[in-house]
Amino acid sequence: MKAIWILAVLTAGLLWSEWSLAQDDLSVLDTLAMDDLVEVEPPPPAWQSIGGPVALGVFFFLVLWLGRLAVPFRVSKESLTLFYYPTGVKRGLALAITLYGIAFAFGAAEIGYQLHLHGSAEAYFANMSQGKLIAFTHAHLFGFTTSFLVIGIPFSMQFNHLWIYQWVFPIGLAAALTDVMSWWGIKYVSPNFEIISMACGILFSVTYLYMLIGLLRVLLFPQVIWATDKDRAERLSKKDADPTSHTGY
Repeated sequence: MKAIWILAVLTAGLLWSEWSLAQDDLSVLDTLAMDDLVEVEPPPPAWQSIGGPVALGVFFFLVLWLGRLAVPFRVSKESLTLFYYPTGVKRGLALAITLYGIAFAFGAAEIGYQLHLHGSAEAYFANMSQGKLIAFTHAHLFGFTTSFLVIGIPFSMQFNHLWIYQWVFPIGLAAALTDVMSWWGIKYVSPNFEIISMACGILFSVTYLYMLIGLLRVLLFPQVIWATDKDRAERLSKKDADPTSHTGY
């Protein structure tokens, strides 16, 4: 009987100590300042998380439609045959295009590095301050605009006879603009904007790479004749008539 009483007393003591510790923990929580607490924001509503990316995608097509409406296609009388331009112009343009291509490659490597470092685009932009995002946007808008201008204008003039080629330059630039806008959506609205960012990134990369290859082929490898060259038939005939003519010019 005595042992039972001793066991009961020990059990009561343990329960009392546990209750006291719990009360101490509660009192510590009561003394915490509200500023020290982390508030978890609720997820954005569907009209933002889904409607936002959809609206940005519509904006991309709206930009292209407005461009088509304002500047309808016509076969331009002003053309450009880079082969006949001065040697210095061709060398400098080829070097500039190549350097822009290298810059794009480093940009792609930076994307891979940041995604590996932060785990996702959402985390990357969440850790970016608003000031840095403003500077980031400013730098990329200038970079995209100048790089597409340098390569897009001679490409569009070299292939002025093809209506589909007249879309490559504006599609790439519109995709670059939409991509930059999606970064703000990722940071402040919903991570679903990452879908738009990825799609536009692929789109402007493909268009830029196609223009880069097309121009470097004209500048550095004029002996390669594409089916889309406006003087293809004439050059092939000249090469057949004169075996020493490697370019057909």
